[in-house]
Amino acid sequence: MDIVSRVLEDLREMSVGEFRASSLWRTSPVDCPPGSADFVNAVAAFHADARSPEWLLSRLKAFEGRYGRSMAPIRNAPRELDLALLLFGDVVRRTQRLTLPHPRALARGFVMTPAAEAAPEWTWPGTGRTIADLARGLMTDETLTRLTEPPGVAVERAG
Repeated sequence: MDIVSRVLEDLREMSVGEFRASSLWRTSPVDCPPGSADFVNAVAAFHADARSPEWLLSRLKAFEGRYGRSMAPIRNAPRELDLALLLFGDVVRRTQRLTLPHPRALARGFVMTPAAEAAPEWTWPGTGRTIADLARGLMTDETLTRLTEPPGVAVERAG
């Protein structure tokens, strides 16, 4: 939980303008090796002074390294930190390095529940629907438990 809280503060520092963060959520593992422990998840919604989504993804990967993430030898194995770029405005992109919007997010409660807290009114590209609406309609057997309350009112940062 501590790492996630610190990374949210790092992301807040990257924000230009409004920054919103979800609660911290304990979530059951999805598509993970047998015996994987629960995860802690959160979503941050902000505007970054980013040149491109690839640039922002590079910054996120640098944060992962700073907090000790090692490459897991098994896909979806537990790891210290896993940051994902879900959206970059209304950009739709499919390259070898990056797919936007995130290709599996809409099927995952551990993504959409916190995203609906952080940015409920944002429209998910290609759907014409808000994140809150998409989260409400999600059918999943995941277990999610709120660990913290949402941080409250959005914070404005000087740009």
